[in-house]
Amino acid sequence: MSFKETIRSNPAPGRRTLLWLRVLRGVGTTILQVILALITLWAIAALYVDCRIPALRIPVTLIYVLGVIAVFVKFRRTRWAAVAYILGFCVVLAWWFTLKPSNIGNWQPDVDRTAWAEISGDQITIHNLRNCNYRTETDYSDCWGERTVDLSKIRAADLFLTNWGIPFASHPIVSFQFGDDEHIAFSIEARYKVGQDYSTVLGCFRQYEMIFVAADERDLIRLRTNYRKGEEVSMYRMQAPAGIARAMFLTYVTYLNSLKDHPEWYNEVTKNCTTTIQRQLAADANNHQGWNYQYLLNGTLDRLLYERGRLVTGGLPFPELKQREHINAAARAANRSPDFSALIRCGRIGF
Repeated sequence: MSFKETIRSNPAPGRRTLLWLRVLRGVGTTILQVILALITLWAIAALYVDCRIPALRIPVTLIYVLGVIAVFVKFRRTRWAAVAYILGFCVVLAWWFTLKPSNIGNWQPDVDRTAWAEISGDQITIHNLRNCNYRTETDYSDCWGERTVDLSKIRAADLFLTNWGIPFASHPIVSFQFGDDEHIAFSIEARYKVGQDYSTVLGCFRQYEMIFVAADERDLIRLRTNYRKGEEVSMYRMQAPAGIARAMFLTYVTYLNSLKDHPEWYNEVTKNCTTTIQRQLAADANNHQGWNYQYLLNGTLDRLLYERGRLVTGGLPFPELKQREHINAAARAANRSPDFSALIRCGRIGF
C-alpha cells in the first residue's frame, strides 16, 4: 500500500502525519535560510572590513552585493540559490584565509615589542618584559626590560579580572609569584597599530594581531586600577600549588615564544583573552569540566571558576568573596610603591 493510500484509509492519522512533515519542512527551510543569510552577511562584511586595498573596498563589496541580489531575483527560493550563496561564501572564505598576520607594523608604543623567553633548565629569562612608567593612561615611558626567574621558586598563580561595566565582558590577567614577592603577569590582548582602537565587531575579522604581554603587576594592574576610567579589578588566588603554577607558567611562555616566530590573528570568538589557552590551562590544573559559554561571554568568568573549584574561596559565598577581592582602592593607595604587589594582597583570601 502506497503512502497516499495509507492516508486515504486512515484519514485522521494521515493528515497529522502530513501536517508534521510540513512543519518539519518549514522549520528546516527556515533554518537553512537563516544560515544562508548569516554566511552572506559575513562574506559582505569580510570583504568590506578586511580588503587591504582601500580603493577596492567599496567596489568589491558592491559587486558581491549585486551578485547576491541577482541570484535572489533569478532563482528565488530554489536550491540553486542556496548553492550560489554557499559558493560565494566559500570563495570569500578562501580569500580571507590567505590574509596572514605579521609582527611587522606601525604598532602603538605599549605593544611595540613582543615578549619572548630563553629557557635554560629552571632559569627563564623574559625579554621585552613591560614595566611602563605611567603619567597618564596614554603618557608613559621606560617600558621595556628583561627579567630572569627561577622556576623552582614559583609559589602560586593569581587571577585578576577586569570589568568595565558590561555584564558579559571582562578581561583576565594571570600573574605568577616567585619567591616571597616577585610577580610576572600575562595579558592576552589585541595588538593595535597607531590610530587603531578596539571594536568588538572588527575583532571578529582580521584586523588585530594577537600579543601576549608579559609585564610587572605595577604596569598591567596599576594601568587598569589607577589610570583607566571605569575599570574595576578583582584579584583571586587560584587553586594552583607550585607544580600546577609551574605548568601554567610554561604554557604562557611556550605560547609567547610561538608568537614571536608565528604571529596569529586575535579573534573576538576563537582567539581572545580567555579562549586562546583556556583548555590548556584547565589541563594544567587537572580541572577538565567542559566548555561553557562564560568562557566566551566572560563577564562572570570568576563565578564560573569559583563554581568549578579553581579559586581559593576561604569558604565564602561568591558575592562576599568578590567584594573582598576588589582591589581598586588598595591599588590606588599603593600606586608607585615598590611594594605594590604585596600591598594589594593585604587582607585578601588565600594570601
